[in-house]
Amino acid sequence: MSNAPLIWVLTDDRAGNVAQALGVAESLGRPFTVKEIRYTPLARLPNVLMGASVLGVAPENRCGLQAPWPDLVIAAGRRTAPIARWIKRKAGPKSVRLVQLMNPGSGAEDFDLIAVPRHDTHQTPSARVLAITGAPHRLTEAKLKAAGEIWAPRFAALPKPRIALLVGGATHQRPFPESIARTLGEQVQAMASAAGASVLLATSRRTGPAAEAALVAAIPGPRHAFLWSQRGINAGDNPYLGYLALADAIVVTGDSVSMCTEACATRAPVYIYAPEGMVAPKHARLHQELYGLGLARAFEGSFNAWDHPPLNPAGEVARAIDGLLRHQAA
Repeated sequence: MSNAPLIWVLTDDRAGNVAQALGVAESLGRPFTVKEIRYTPLARLPNVLMGASVLGVAPENRCGLQAPWPDLVIAAGRRTAPIARWIKRKAGPKSVRLVQLMNPGSGAEDFDLIAVPRHDTHQTPSARVLAITGAPHRLTEAKLKAAGEIWAPRFAALPKPRIALLVGGATHQRPFPESIARTLGEQVQAMASAAGASVLLATSRRTGPAAEAALVAAIPGPRHAFLWSQRGINAGDNPYLGYLALADAIVVTGDSVSMCTEACATRAPVYIYAPEGMVAPKHARLHQELYGLGLARAFEGSFNAWDHPPLNPAGEVARAIDGLLRHQAA
């Protein structure tokens, strides 16, 4: 292998998977090529049936998957796993390293490294399986610093301390009713009022209009709000990074692994809102892990100043990949 390995990153239509794969690739600090995958309905088949194949890839999209073959493939999510395995078959099993983020579903023996969240796996950590805290993300201290410089003037009129409230919402098995949203909003407003603080409120596509309205009504201000229903993900400037960069404390709903992990990528105090029955057991396991590591605390409605080292699972995976590449080059 040359001193500059050819790296492919497989991305698809799952934004969360894309963020994880790109976060790891960017943490490597090496040039890489993104291979965007488009699927056919066959991609819904279980991976045990798909095997090492491109059966689920749109025919017109397969032309991008050809020699020269990469030295390293980074893939995330179940649907990219058969494609990564097929690339290894085509390139020759000894010439390409495969890195899979999350459980591949089947064919684990084809992967040189599988990075799985500790809260969501039954796999035993080994030389092949790396257990990580939370989900890899693309946030770095440099990115947060840059976002802070952009957004600080826009938040200048908001009193400090500033409390970011990051709200997910309903999941497949658990709703996010208006009553829970109202209670959360009232508690964060009381927290802010007691501390003389302002609120930076961000909702998401899963929040829902009724819950969003309840949050807005419960937090009259001072505040800055980014509301999904009014702006959407592609309309106008999204202040999410600015919120993370400039918050003196962060309250995040516990239904989102990515939001909890990204909140902990800052040095600000992180409080997770997850009343009994709101989140799935695997999310509760993540919360306990974050609490045990001193990265977050359960939300109890009071503001306290404390800090923690930034959580960077993408960097952890990147360090493991560096070891693979050094071994391959030897």
